[in-house]
Amino acid sequence: MPLDIFIPFWGEPAYMIETVESVLAQENPDWLLTVVDDAYPTLEIRDYLADIDDPRVKYIRKEKNEGITENYRTCVALATEEVMVILGCDDVLLPNYVDVVLKAHKRFPNAAVIQPGVEVIDEASRVVTTLADTVKQKLVKPRAKSCKLVSGEAIARNLMHGDWLYWPSLAFRTDKIREVEFREGFPIIQDLALVMDMVFQGDQLLIEPTLCFRYRRHSNSASSTKLVDGSRFAGERDYFEVAAAQAEELGWHRAARSARLRTTSRAHAIWLLPKAAATRNSAAMKALARHAFGK
Repeated sequence: MPLDIFIPFWGEPAYMIETVESVLAQENPDWLLTVVDDAYPTLEIRDYLADIDDPRVKYIRKEKNEGITENYRTCVALATEEVMVILGCDDVLLPNYVDVVLKAHKRFPNAAVIQPGVEVIDEASRVVTTLADTVKQKLVKPRAKSCKLVSGEAIARNLMHGDWLYWPSLAFRTDKIREVEFREGFPIIQDLALVMDMVFQGDQLLIEPTLCFRYRRHSNSASSTKLVDGSRFAGERDYFEVAAAQAEELGWHRAARSARLRTTSRAHAIWLLPKAAATRNSAAMKALARHAFGK
């Protein structure tokens, strides 16, 4: 059973080539790769992939740019295998990734989402440690020395305290991800929103701690550039209100309370306040303060 790997492409071609090469270098050859080019202005990636003589590799180019959310939807619609991954076009699979995910799925076939072990790299592909990732992995993420299934209000409450998931590393049961939808209006936090919708409908998440993925953090990402000006947090705040309402409908009152508290999200805004002050950006300071101290 191949692992269906999709790369919705719009980004730096050099990073994209590194990503594709990490797929080609997998120790377990049981994978399929589909690149969905969202009408990127240059054809460098098309030409690069055309030179790869491997029947497992497929390239699709859209006629016009439709945006990341629609490209995610395209990837889900194209999947043909039991398990799929929507890989970031600047992230890197370690050589054991496919093997780790397929073995995890075989052992825990009811898990709708698999979160494997992740380390973080910077623009130069160096492994780095950041404050945000230390909080995510050491303080918020449930402890798991071996595979651990989580579900229900406990994991909903945990994810509302802090999102420790790494979206591009997640493997999904294709039938389960098709039961939910990418929400409109939450472009920065739509990954958490989708997983939460799966949790709210009763799906299980598997934590597989084996390190097999490298997640790239760099200053040019959409989420990073919207941090200091405070615009990202408006979307987060709106989403947490939606999640709180969903939790209340299920009678998950502790999860709803966690969504309203949004502890680590508030702490993040507080941490960014000095940066906004240093740039004398009063609008950003106001937005960050509202998120940190408001309802």
